[in-house]
Formats: sequence, structure tokens, C-alpha cells
Amino acid sequence: MAIDVRPATVFGDVRTMVGPKRPDANVCRCLSYRIGSKENVALVGPERGALVEELCRQDPPPGVLAYDEDEVVGWAAVHPRADTAFARNRKIPHVDDLDVWSVWCLRVRPGHRGAGISHRLLEGAVAFAREHGAPAIEGYPLDNEGRKIDLTMAYAGTKKLFEDAGFTQAATTGSVLNGFPRVLMRLDLR
Repeated sequence: MAIDVRPATVFGDVRTMVGPKRPDANVCRCLSYRIGSKENVALVGPERGALVEELCRQDPPPGVLAYDEDEVVGWAAVHPRADTAFARNRKIPHVDDLDVWSVWCLRVRPGHRGAGISHRLLEGAVAFAREHGAPAIEGYPLDNEGRKIDLTMAYAGTKKLFEDAGFTQAATTGSVLNGFPRVLMRLDLR
């Protein structure tokens, strides 16, 4: 399987990966960390989808998509940290003053998991950030020490996934997800 990772400019493909079955549902759509908490709470139903569609038209778009030929099979949210909730998050520390990018959500469609797509997504997110001039990229995965993670919480990735991509642990965090501590992993792109 040859996986191709591309910028997330096709809203229909982003909707396939992060959209709800019902357009009026008030689910994340990968906006929970992308926008401020007040806007996140106020934005409901189809308005959430409309914002994601608008983000897909922006430069840079809201992330990258993985394709197996023409079928979308994966998603990674990646953007400058300054434009995300991580810029103000009290549990995720800032290591320094670099204008780093964050990758915070990795999703692989059912039926395609276990084929290394999350590795390709993370590589694609790194390349995307590098192409847009990011000096560094960081993620906030779970330090699960190889233990099983509930699939609904696996979006953050694992420390091992980030290590396999060349990231190193830059800090501990005060954040816990699914009972596992999150760590700040960073890759210098300079």
C-alpha cells in the first residue's frame, strides 16, 4: 500500500475523517484544540462544519490527509501553536519562545488501522510544517508504556509513535488522557 499524504484542502475528505454522521451534531470535528474554548462551546451543529470548510480554504489548511490511491484513510491536525488552544493551555508547558507548530490529532479510518498509516501521517505533518517554515514541531502524546489505549482517546498518539518519527521528549505535562500522562515531544526542524 502506497500512502500519499497531502494538505487538507478537500473539505469532503476532512469531513469523512473528522465529521459526524449527522451534520447537526455538536462533536469535535477537530476544533476543540484549534479554536478557543468560548468559541468552541458557542459553535454548534452545522456552524462547526462550516468553520472546518472555511479552514480548508485557508493557507495553511488545518492539517494533512493520508490517501490510499484516491481513498482518504487518515487525518492529522497540524498548525502553528500560536493559533491553537495550546498557546494558552496551562497543562501543556511552553519549552521556549520558538514559533513552534503543534500536531494534536491523528486518526486512521477503521479497516485501515495497523498498516502504519499513523506513522505516514506524522511524517506528513512534519513535512507540512517544515514546508511552511516551522522551526520546530511538537505533539502531546500519551505515555502509555505499551499498554492498550481506548480508541476514542488514541487521537493524541503515543510517545513511541513520536519517538519513531525522531521526536524527543522535551517536557512533562500536567495533562492526563484516558488515565495516561501526556508528554511534550518535539522535533527541531532548523
